[in-house]
Amino acid sequence: MAFASFDRQTSGAPMAEINMVPLIDVMLVLLVIFIVTAPLLTHAVKLELPQATSQVNPTVPVKIEFAIDAEGQRYWNGERVTREDAAARFLAEGGQSVQPEIHLRADQDTAYRHVAQTLADASKAGLSKVGFVSQPETK
Repeated sequence: MAFASFDRQTSGAPMAEINMVPLIDVMLVLLVIFIVTAPLLTHAVKLELPQATSQVNPTVPVKIEFAIDAEGQRYWNGERVTREDAAARFLAEGGQSVQPEIHLRADQDTAYRHVAQTLADASKAGLSKVGFVSQPETK
């Protein structure tokens, strides 16, 4: 690096090199600051936490077997009920803390309106866990 020149023609020209020394000095100062402050950030309080064990009390939902035969007759867990009785029971079950699962079995010759009415009654009662039960095909 030439800092001064005895040549009068090039002495007035601007310097075309970047002085890296101040940049390196700043980077080294920042590095030292980070090295000094890094251990302070990992300071932790040593605690002895109490130990306790608990078991989860699983709440098993009630399963309601609801069936509709080919004539449109409704059955609540094997007991024959009318649509009004089924709707009243749906309302009673919908008010419980654990929502029951409804397993709906409908005969293949059942009119769709009976199934739709049952789904509407369950929905009005706030029950949404409804599953359709079917039999697998035999080959």
